[in-house]
Amino acid sequence: MSAASGAADCVFCKIARGEIPARRAYEDDDVLAFHDVRPQAPVHLLVIPKEHVPTLYEAGMAQHRALGKMLALAGDLARREGAADGFRIILNTGRVGHQEVYHVHMHILGGPEPLGPMLAKRK
Repeated sequence: MSAASGAADCVFCKIARGEIPARRAYEDDDVLAFHDVRPQAPVHLLVIPKEHVPTLYEAGMAQHRALGKMLALAGDLARREGAADGFRIILNTGRVGHQEVYHVHMHILGGPEPLGPMLAKRK
């Protein structure tokens, strides 16, 4: 599948293009932040580069502006949404990383109470 055909079918690209509605928290030319439709915490935002990049395996220096901006915006976005005492960032990559949508995306999770453990402990 080419990058163009991947972008045409990608749910996050459709959100970025305005074809699918989303509750937007931030947007500029490079990135979009929006509220997750299935939140796992009181604060749960997704931040995506507007360019279609399937996984971090395909990301490179050509994407450094958008990827850096995603991290640089995280603290302000978390605070504005109510995660004033800490938050977690998650970037899942590939099958083993449990990536569900193949468009690079960063989860920002937080709220008034501490989050649970990052990974379940192995027995």
